[in-house]
Amino acid sequence: MRAPAVPPRWGALLFDLDGTLIDSMPLHQSSWMRWFAEIGQPLVEDRRFFATTAGRTNGEILADMFPQHGAAEREAMAERKEVLYREEAATRLQAIDGALELLADARARGCRLAICTAAPLDNIAVALQRFGLGDLVDTITSPADGLRGKPHPDIFEEAARRLGQAPADCLVFEDAPLGVEAARRAGMQAVALTTTLEADAFADFPNLVATVNNFTRLDRTLLFP
Repeated sequence: MRAPAVPPRWGALLFDLDGTLIDSMPLHQSSWMRWFAEIGQPLVEDRRFFATTAGRTNGEILADMFPQHGAAEREAMAERKEVLYREEAATRLQAIDGALELLADARARGCRLAICTAAPLDNIAVALQRFGLGDLVDTITSPADGLRGKPHPDIFEEAARRLGQAPADCLVFEDAPLGVEAARRAGMQAVALTTTLEADAFADFPNLVATVNNFTRLDRTLLFP
């Protein structure tokens, strides 16, 4: 694919992983519900749960939910939930419509690209293996780098630093309100994908420049002149 004579509008595009590049949130919902059932605490308000936790690390989520347990016990709890997720993801995980095509197009046009995710390394590895994402992006930032989960801006700020871009020159793609908030705190504008939550979940964010249900619906003039 031949790159255009003019540069892209953004120096870097930063992508969340779960629910943004990969259609993993139904699998995460299923695995959380299975996990809660295993501990005898069925998950009833699943929409509210995912609206308030998507983008955070399991450790952060479980520390709030089970403060009476020690860190080692919560780590074991988190790993069990992710084992349940990977059992499903190994054969059922799909990419969000248009995601891989957009990554390839943006790379050809000279954009720097990053995946910015709170996912554990083993989960990231599943996505890299199934879709070859490692060949399409320049860097991946996650809590494995010692960074805090969203809504803290750390994961996006570190990606911008690695890519040599100012925050204002980075556009974030997110499916979670906490992720859009993390982008706002980092001084970045964002596109929300309604793959997990409805558009009204993002209505109050001043840094939002577009809301779409997948990448085939994205107006490319937002990205490329």
